[in-house]
Amino acid sequence: MAIFKHVLFISSLMPLVLSYPFYPPTCYTKVLSMARDLTQWAADLKRDPETSYCMARMPNLYIDVHNGCVMYKMSTYLQMVESLRQRRCAYTRDVRKLGVTMRQLFIIMSERCHGDLVFTGFDCSALER
Repeated sequence: MAIFKHVLFISSLMPLVLSYPFYPPTCYTKVLSMARDLTQWAADLKRDPETSYCMARMPNLYIDVHNGCVMYKMSTYLQMVESLRQRRCAYTRDVRKLGVTMRQLFIIMSERCHGDLVFTGFDCSALER
């Protein structure tokens, strides 16, 4: 009987141990991770030899989700990426994917996570680094 109790105890703790590092993503964590990925991705595209000629005229992208100017800066950058495609400069998959992912982040921030995000500052010059 004691062995049965130990097996039952261990089998009940096994799902908790296996799922320990997993935590359900919230809207805020999703926005933070997407912003970090997009910032890094845009920097990588500026250095990539295939896309550096298109991205050379683009400003550096820094997305701080706690800054109130981030929505304006994202929409401006998104329009610049879309205009690159209109000028036949950036018909590469990576630049198009950057624009699509940025649009997704913009929609998530403006519609789905609107109440979850708190803007702690409104310094537009801090986003231009």
